[in-house]
Amino acid sequence: MRRLSEVLKETYGEKVYKLSLTSGCTCPNRDGFLSYGGCTFCSAGGSGEFAAAGSLEEQLEDAKKRIQSKTDARKFIAYYQAFTNTYGNLERLQKLYEETISREEVVILSLGTRPDCLGDDVLAMLGRLNAVKPVWIELGLQTIHETTAERINRQYSLAVFEDAYRRLKAMGITVIVHVIFGLPGETESDMLDTIRHLSNLSPQLDGIKIQMLNILKGSKLAEEYEQNPFPLLSLEEYAALIKQSAAILPAETILHRMTGDGAGNLLIAPEWVRNKKKVLNTLNAVLKEERNEFCTERIRGGDGEYHAASFQLCKTVGNATIKRLWRKL
Repeated sequence: MRRLSEVLKETYGEKVYKLSLTSGCTCPNRDGFLSYGGCTFCSAGGSGEFAAAGSLEEQLEDAKKRIQSKTDARKFIAYYQAFTNTYGNLERLQKLYEETISREEVVILSLGTRPDCLGDDVLAMLGRLNAVKPVWIELGLQTIHETTAERINRQYSLAVFEDAYRRLKAMGITVIVHVIFGLPGETESDMLDTIRHLSNLSPQLDGIKIQMLNILKGSKLAEEYEQNPFPLLSLEEYAALIKQSAAILPAETILHRMTGDGAGNLLIAPEWVRNKKKVLNTLNAVLKEERNEFCTERIRGGDGEYHAASFQLCKTVGNATIKRLWRKL
């Protein structure tokens, strides 16, 4: 499983940075079309607390300044994350997204949305945009389990997700699926079943974002947690799940995110996610372990012993590449 940063650098010849933008969309799970309040884990900002505000020009310039104050960034992904970015007036959205990708520095358009907000007219719009610059669609599945989906008020079934996924892939659009570990009531087996299901999708999954459940102020889940606290994963438990997920997912599936942290002023629990450096170091360590274990198990000579040269090659080129090589043997 490859990291997004590696793939982008290979494709564009330099590091590509993400600009968090706001489209002005709401969500059918909030405005009463399907329900009110949204998914129970979602904050009042619809996961867009870090997005810029204002006109498109103002948002782009503000987001770029934040990044360029610390880097020499020149190429960007325009990421519309908050709420449902294919829900609303299509004429307005198409104009907004066309204007976004007309910017030379924007190399990819990424839209967070729901699989039940991808009708034929929306797909036609996405196809037109994708013909100009790559379009990524990010689907917030979170879990394959219908009982959990009902508990978190997701308001669509797994079958709806799978249908949207197939139609997007048939159009040649990159699909990234979001998964949350630690949802109330889910066991380790339940969480890994979600990963196994995604690993068996056809066509193969392009990318995945995994994150630990954050209990955020203002969310319905925060009310539930405060009234009747349920167990949350420790960092060690979460890291073990990430390691197992890396072993399950196809080599070609790109890891877009292995953790996420909500706005610090909104976080209720778990406290360990605040220490981002420690979290990333822990997760990087378990991914390295998974890669080395894969090499140890797979790269062996006819005498049953693995050869040092093969093992070193495996460590150098990475897990995804060595898995592809092994499959050809």
